[in-house]
Amino acid sequence: MADVEVIRSGLITCRHGFSTRLGGVSQGIFSSLNLGANRGDPMENVMENWRRFGAAVGFDGTRSVHGRQSHGVTVRVARRADMHAIDEPASWPEADGYVTNEPDVPLAIFTADCTPLLMQDPAAGVIAAVHCGWRSTAADIEKRAVEAMVSLGAKRSDIRAAIGPGIRRCCFQTGPEVPEAIDALLGGDTRGLYGPDRDAPGRYRVDLPGAVHRRLLQLGLEEENIDELGICTMCGPDRFWSHRAMGTERGSQANVIVL
Repeated sequence: MADVEVIRSGLITCRHGFSTRLGGVSQGIFSSLNLGANRGDPMENVMENWRRFGAAVGFDGTRSVHGRQSHGVTVRVARRADMHAIDEPASWPEADGYVTNEPDVPLAIFTADCTPLLMQDPAAGVIAAVHCGWRSTAADIEKRAVEAMVSLGAKRSDIRAAIGPGIRRCCFQTGPEVPEAIDALLGGDTRGLYGPDRDAPGRYRVDLPGAVHRRLLQLGLEEENIDELGICTMCGPDRFWSHRAMGTERGSQANVIVL
């Protein structure tokens, strides 16, 4: 069995990690590090995978803040009381982002092509984990997350952001609705973020992590404080779960940050 692979950003100084699909105990279509509890994988396997992932990142993988994601813009301030095990119900019906300033409260979001965003203000002691699908991004979940961090004492110029593995322009083929939504979000500042797909008339290739990056700049983050890791999940199905490559018969990555 391979060791758990954890991808980290050099900008984030607290414990954090973007998972891959490597190093777990799940079998078959969930092989091997599936961290999603609602995929059909036996729960004992998912719980063991979380224990392994937590040990690799440096937190107790048996309890964290996570819940159902709806591709919306709900960002919640999380507290220690909101932590729960992967097989227990969440405190809230849904959320696509969490922020906290409490130590030892792991924030987790799940992805399988959508862009994961982890943020930290090391001076203020504030962190965030955000699920940035294209719908959430177009609806400006990044703004909600940054504002929630500021409400806890963070300063925009001090916030560090890590944009983790997700589907990139090389693989993210869409209809015109996605570039139109990104253009509206960014006020037309979309140079290099999308273009026509030469092999599919009427279709486009969109750089979703790049759009998240540009929106963070618009929101007041400094360029040197943004780390876009540049990893495409759909390009690496042996290493990552990808909804576009695998459909619904797959596992999920987890992306965690903790003070």
